[in-house]
Amino acid sequence: MDTISTATGAGRSQATGPKSTARRIEIIRTAIGIINARSYELATMREIAAALDLRDAALYYYYPSKQALAYAAHVYSLERFERTLELSFASPGTGLERLRHWLLNFLVESDENGPQLYFGEHSYLDESQRCFIDEWAGRLTGRIAAVVQDGIEDGSMRQCEVQLVVQLLLGMLIWLAKWTLSVDDLTPARLMQAIEDLTFAGLDARSPSALTATAKRASD
Repeated sequence: MDTISTATGAGRSQATGPKSTARRIEIIRTAIGIINARSYELATMREIAAALDLRDAALYYYYPSKQALAYAAHVYSLERFERTLELSFASPGTGLERLRHWLLNFLVESDENGPQLYFGEHSYLDESQRCFIDEWAGRLTGRIAAVVQDGIEDGSMRQCEVQLVVQLLLGMLIWLAKWTLSVDDLTPARLMQAIEDLTFAGLDARSPSALTATAKRASD
C-alpha cells in the first residue's frame, strides 16, 4: 500500500503514479523542515507552498489541510524510523552492537532524507490519528527496549532503567536537527562519535565507569 498517498485524511481523489509519489514526498519533507523549525501552530500551508515554489491551490490538491499534511508527515517519519530498526536489529551481534548499528543507520538515513517529525508531538491531529501514531510508535520503542534488555542479558550493557534509557536516546535523536544546526560540516560519523562519547561509555559494560559501579554494587 502507498502509505504516503493514503495518509492524507482526505475524501477527494489523489493523483497517483511515480511522479505524484515523488512530489508528495518532496512536500512532506519540506513540511517537516518547516514544522520542526517553526512548530505546527506557526507553520502555514502558504509558507510550505512558497518553499516548494508551488501555488497554494497545487499544494491543497495533494493535501487538503495542514492537519492532513502533518499526519502524512508523521506516517512517513514512522515508516523511515521502522526501516532503520529492521535493517539494524536483524543483524547478528550483541545488544550493544545492534543498538550502535541502529543509531548510525538512523543518522545516515536522516542525513540522506532529512529530519523526521517527532511522533510524541501530535495534539493537533484528531483522536483516531493520534491513536494510530501512538500504537505504531509504541511498537517501535518496544523493539528498542527489547534490544537494550538483550544487551543487559548478554553482558554487553550494564544494568540500567531500560525505559528511561530508550526515552533519552529517542529525545537525543529527535532534537539533533535543532541542536546541531550551528555546527559546520557536520557528518553522521561526527555525530556518531559524539554519541559514543556521551552515551555508550556509560552503557558499555566494559567501560571503567561501569566496572567501578559493578564493583561497588558487589561490595554493598
